[in-house]
Amino acid sequence: MPRLTGVNIGAPDPHALAAFYAALLDWKIGRTEEHDVWLEPPDGGRGLSFQRETEHVRPSWPARPGDQQMMMHLEIGVDHLESAVARAVSLGATVAEFQPQDDVRVCLDPAGHPFCLYVAD
Repeated sequence: MPRLTGVNIGAPDPHALAAFYAALLDWKIGRTEEHDVWLEPPDGGRGLSFQRETEHVRPSWPARPGDQQMMMHLEIGVDHLESAVARAVSLGATVAEFQPQDDVRVCLDPAGHPFCLYVAD
């Protein structure tokens, strides 16, 4: 039976992007190689991995014709939205100019990938 074992995110510098998400999610860096880095969640669930993409083009948000489109984004539940946004920014994220919902904040990681912060139930 097939099973999903993780999500791999391309970046020009996978070590830097893995360090960003390790700090944001409070996960530990598991295995590192020259072109790949794996993050391990504390609960032992599915992790994130990052691989070097030498031709990486930052996706645009919101999507515009002719620009690099985002291929996926992460949804991250938090306890307090504004403090989570402030923490993400302090780690190197930027808050996207376009915000489609009042109760969700779209941010861009250092490689330009969008991710959403929202208050988890």
